[in-house]
Amino acid sequence: MIRGVRGATTISEDRPELIQTETEILVKEIVKANEIQPEDIISVLISTTTDITSGFPAKAVRSLDGWQYVPTMCMHEMSVPNALPLCIRVLLHVNTELSQKDVRHVYLNNAVSLRPDLVQEANK
Repeated sequence: MIRGVRGATTISEDRPELIQTETEILVKEIVKANEIQPEDIISVLISTTTDITSGFPAKAVRSLDGWQYVPTMCMHEMSVPNALPLCIRVLLHVNTELSQKDVRHVYLNNAVSLRPDLVQEANK
């Protein structure tokens, strides 16, 4: 079965080292929460808000051990008034036996405000 696994995080300012660090933390948390192996990943889509321009989050993903062959793509999120700033969103397409309701989506830093319902479920 192919499932989408979501996650998001924020950075405090647009700096390459923050993009790298926070993206790595987010992806590692998603993988841990869902027991995902790199060979089970079909692709990874990463979006950033338009105020993030100093680095590529996909570089952080490809730097993880075993992830160099995982297809990744970066893009900018839609520019919507009052949207959460400095936000990195990740969507992993994975082969998994988890049911859709058992997939654990991960939201970190200020991104917890995007899906408080999922954050509460994860903490149960």
